[in-house]
Amino acid sequence: MAISRAQLAKELEPGLNALFGLEYNRYENEHSAIFDEESSDRAFEEEVMLSGFSTAPVKQEGSSISFDSAQETYTARYTHETIALAFSITEEAIEDNLYDRLASRYTKALARSMSQTKQIKAASILNNAFSTGASAIGDGAALCSSSHPSTSGNQRNLLSTASDLNETSLEQMLIDIAGMTDERGLKIAVRGSKLIIPKELQFIAERVVNSALRPGTSDNDLNATKSMGMLPDGATVNHFLTDTDAWFIKTDAPNGFKMFNRAAIKTAMEGDFDTGNMRFKARERYSFGVSDWRCVFGTPGA
Repeated sequence: MAISRAQLAKELEPGLNALFGLEYNRYENEHSAIFDEESSDRAFEEEVMLSGFSTAPVKQEGSSISFDSAQETYTARYTHETIALAFSITEEAIEDNLYDRLASRYTKALARSMSQTKQIKAASILNNAFSTGASAIGDGAALCSSSHPSTSGNQRNLLSTASDLNETSLEQMLIDIAGMTDERGLKIAVRGSKLIIPKELQFIAERVVNSALRPGTSDNDLNATKSMGMLPDGATVNHFLTDTDAWFIKTDAPNGFKMFNRAAIKTAMEGDFDTGNMRFKARERYSFGVSDWRCVFGTPGA
């Protein structure tokens, strides 16, 4: 449906001083603090997890050497979505000079809609981190789960006891991250790099992560998380997280959070011959997902 003069009646009246409602600041590119961006030239991308080998056994004198075999354990699939939105202005509105006054404002509003959609799509990976079904990752488990299948048994990237963000729970999560293993149960040198939180936890995070001394005590003890440099990238607030007490630590495990950009955003405008309306559109293609679940450790909160 085209934007007509009836919808913009005040714009035609003399004495109009200001138009507002389309030019707010926006939370932009918050996904870039979480996701690594790659380009794609196909309809989808797939990444395969390999199991590697187990520990090497002792070879007795004169005996045959032991052979091990590697295998593919699961596949992470990224199916690109097409995101698009358009609007049009009637020929009469253009004739009455509404085009020059409103087109630029509405194109900014269109850009804001496209930007916000991308942030919502990105945040949905964490908003559904504790859900299976359609939200499950390549191994069939939830992103943050206590039952990720592997050739060495189930593994977890979920706190054993769901906890709100505090000094004790943060330290426990960092300890659990340090104990992570690969698909064959071999220890891996993974550490937490960044705390990911909703806006509701930003003040708690500031006290727990950045205070020089232990928060909430009268002791003069050091804040170990800060003094040991356990979260080198600090904390990042994502305003599109919907659970007010769920929180996550992004680790430095490779091939974790990924965004594949299939087609960068493109804008276009054209006149419609039949109606005379001027039409504007924006379109892009991308996908968000996770390959290796070891890139994150989380809890839904108490």
